[in-house]
Amino acid sequence: MTEQKAYAAAGVDIAARSRFAAGLPGILAQARRPEVLSDAGPFSGLFRLGEGYRDPVLAASADGIGTKVKVQLAAARLDLCGADILGHSVNDILACGATPLFFLDYIAGNGLTNDQKTTLVEGVARACADAGCALLGGETADMPDVYAPGDFDLAGFIVGVVERDQIIDGSKVRAGDALIGIPSSGLHTNGFSLARKALHIADGEPPEETVRLLAEKPALLGGATIGDALLATHLPYATVVTPVLDRVHGIAHITGGGYTENVPRILPRDLTAVFDTKAWPVLPIFRLIEQRGEIAAEEMYEVFNMGIGLVLMVDPGDAAGVIDAIPGALRIGQVVPDTGRRVELKNL
Repeated sequence: MTEQKAYAAAGVDIAARSRFAAGLPGILAQARRPEVLSDAGPFSGLFRLGEGYRDPVLAASADGIGTKVKVQLAAARLDLCGADILGHSVNDILACGATPLFFLDYIAGNGLTNDQKTTLVEGVARACADAGCALLGGETADMPDVYAPGDFDLAGFIVGVVERDQIIDGSKVRAGDALIGIPSSGLHTNGFSLARKALHIADGEPPEETVRLLAEKPALLGGATIGDALLATHLPYATVVTPVLDRVHGIAHITGGGYTENVPRILPRDLTAVFDTKAWPVLPIFRLIEQRGEIAAEEMYEVFNMGIGLVLMVDPGDAAGVIDAIPGALRIGQVVPDTGRRVELKNL
């Protein structure tokens, strides 16, 4: 047995990997910026920061889309994964006021076909192009014995830039500031381990049963399928928020950990964020998860975004203007002096 055939028998097909890699330059070209100095192939990507900055600071973040990949795989919608990881990543650096420059992806799995890998990377490239972000490179790893056959994970690494005197770090947040919420599309990329358990979807049942469950149309969803609601991609907010950044004191990206973990990350120690949970419509998919999983309302807000993907903290005098500038934005609470709790959720 030759070395290459032995490696293929162990679960890694070098010839197939080479065929996949040959198509990558064309995919990366879809998401290229003038500052990119390298094509796919070298050991590292090169990006020239260029002129036009006074005191630039690089902002970087790494994340994944968690067990949502199990739902996307079951629904044969790997094309949606790129929008999810890019949307999540763009919002993470937006929280400090940064603009995305370039992105790298990491795909690890066992037994993915070249077509599946290509679909994943093309989805990332499209999302990068839409965000004006270069797809600078990445890694695709075949990892038998680490992942079950057919399983995979997707992670992303983003780098952006912000002028040092324009960094949003929460230091300007004051008592009296308004909390402005920007609607989410659904779960985005967080809470799927709990959602899958509550809905009994992609939770060990046969594949054909998963497909049937995803096609279900509960009355609560108003004609949409469970699959439609779960697969809604993570919205990127940079386009709508960037024009008002000069009026924003703090930004919280509501991801894993819901309100109780994410809001304190940008909130000064002597303040409390008080949310009126009746101030925005909770998306039906969250009510379905809450009912079927018999989950307490408090825990729902500790895990999910409940319909708000981004929270802005702004001076009350600027609140109306910021709301008018962002489609769907709502005033959902207020920053107050410390009450002994970092976050308070009223009217659950």
